[in-house]
Amino acid sequence: MFHYDPKYIRNFSIIAHIDHGKSTLADRLLELTHTVEKREMQEQFLDNMELERERGITIKARPVTMYYPAQDGHTYQINLIDTPGHVDFAYEVSRSLSACEGALLVVDAVQGVQAQTLANVHLAIDRNLEILPVINKVDLPAADVEGVKKQIEEVIGIDASRALGISAKTGVGVEAVLERILTDIPCPKPAIDDCLRALVFDSHYDAYRGVMVYVRIVSGEMRKKSLIRFMAGQKTFEINDVGVFTPNEKPTEVLRPGEVGFFVANIKNTADVKVGDTVTLHKFPAPTPLPGFKLIAPVVFAGIYPVDSSDFEQVRDCLLKLQLNDSALHVEQESSLALGFGFRCGFLGLLHLEIVFERLSREFNLDIITTAPSVIYKFTLGNGEIKTIDNPAHCPDPTLIEQVEEPWVKVHIMTPADYLGAIMSLCMDKRGSLEKTETVSGTRLLLTYRLPMNEIITDFNDKLKSVTRGYGSFDYELDGYSKSDIVKLEIRVNEEPVDAFSCLVHRSKAEHKGRAICAKLKEVIPQQLFKVPIQAAIGGKIIARETISAITKNVTAKCYGGDITRKRKLWEKQKEGKKRMKEIGKVNIPQSAFMEVLKAE
Repeated sequence: MFHYDPKYIRNFSIIAHIDHGKSTLADRLLELTHTVEKREMQEQFLDNMELERERGITIKARPVTMYYPAQDGHTYQINLIDTPGHVDFAYEVSRSLSACEGALLVVDAVQGVQAQTLANVHLAIDRNLEILPVINKVDLPAADVEGVKKQIEEVIGIDASRALGISAKTGVGVEAVLERILTDIPCPKPAIDDCLRALVFDSHYDAYRGVMVYVRIVSGEMRKKSLIRFMAGQKTFEINDVGVFTPNEKPTEVLRPGEVGFFVANIKNTADVKVGDTVTLHKFPAPTPLPGFKLIAPVVFAGIYPVDSSDFEQVRDCLLKLQLNDSALHVEQESSLALGFGFRCGFLGLLHLEIVFERLSREFNLDIITTAPSVIYKFTLGNGEIKTIDNPAHCPDPTLIEQVEEPWVKVHIMTPADYLGAIMSLCMDKRGSLEKTETVSGTRLLLTYRLPMNEIITDFNDKLKSVTRGYGSFDYELDGYSKSDIVKLEIRVNEEPVDAFSCLVHRSKAEHKGRAICAKLKEVIPQQLFKVPIQAAIGGKIIARETISAITKNVTAKCYGGDITRKRKLWEKQKEGKKRMKEIGKVNIPQSAFMEVLKAE
């Protein structure tokens, strides 16, 4: 049995690149501590979303409390705070790491250190966490343990001489990891006073009980029935339940300093719970909140529209349900002439967008289309006013614009040296500039590039994977705004602008993009009885044009022999009709054409 004593509590997290065995190691730890019985065990136990299992990534963090009778005769409470692995969720990762005292750094013995490992390890080092290097997959024939140890020392700069070699799949060496967690990771720091301070590192929405808030208690105690207050939002709630995850929710009487658990308090709206906030008592509040809190701002925007406009209500309800479990998703209503009513959604990054899109079509069986993702541009107008714009439809008149700034990112690319040339030409094509090149080990390089955000949000990852045959990995962080030559590319069909296809692009890319969209539209718009011009324009200047030829009708088929004037008369009549039709004719663009063009982009 565990008797509460901060000396015997350990809080840690696992840092790893995708596919290096983080979830598998968590599975083995759950088995060894008998937290989950053998008969209930399934692979990737903590990844309970179908999408997480399929892609092998962690999207939502899940904490779990394990009790372990160690060799020194004491029972320890070990809290694993699982973190999402992907760069889009960097802020959530930083909050989860703030709730820990140490981290296991899991590195694949075959692939070595990769980009995301680096990014998350630096987050951990900045928070002064104790880092234990663990080298996984030592049972594979291609494993190179000594080489990987050298890489960890050279690239990350932490001592890897005592790194543990394990195989999470077969369970070899996992017990040594548990013992090492107890000896090397420090216990929670003693509380400075008795005021309640609890760090919120995640939350999820339970259909029956409202929002469950995941907390790490830093000081003070949290009990049922106490009135608490969120220090950032200043809202007050009464606690109904507190508990720990073992790995399912288990109610307890009280949460004490150093412990990790959850509370439920009739919170109906997830927007009231912000990741990184501090929870304190309403009557005796802590004088200052815990450091490091910031509001998460969306980075990438895309429109989501129902394919059938009568599904609008259903899409709205489903987006609201998703928002309950994903507080970073930003939703506002918008309408477009071509696509009808829909929503403009803000995401933390590309992976986040992909996941939301997948979940909408899977969990709710919706037929939706998304417009091409865009980023937030800053327009400075002649009168000094600054506008932030993510939707090309709201772009101000070009005559009023003084300058346009676009967001840039710093990209760290890890790659085998053989692919250096291919990566450099890819980044030049994306308007990037190389900042530095570092050699990681004999054959691997770390490249640091500065790239415009809108160049990496569409297909950068796919192209990087294809030029490096899947060995390259990248990671990005925001790096401020810079002045840029951004123009609005407008697509006109039969002289009428179509707002769904217009986009904001860099002037150097505008012509290429305009030609591509025009060529695609020529394929997908059906022929009319008159010629239909498709044009791409910047302001008043046409930069690309395609023409859909008219369906021809042979009006002189019935004339055989006789005088030529009979034929001329019929041709003149047809010419008049075509002219009149062109004046009053309208081109209806079919729904399928929108789908095709958005895919082509």
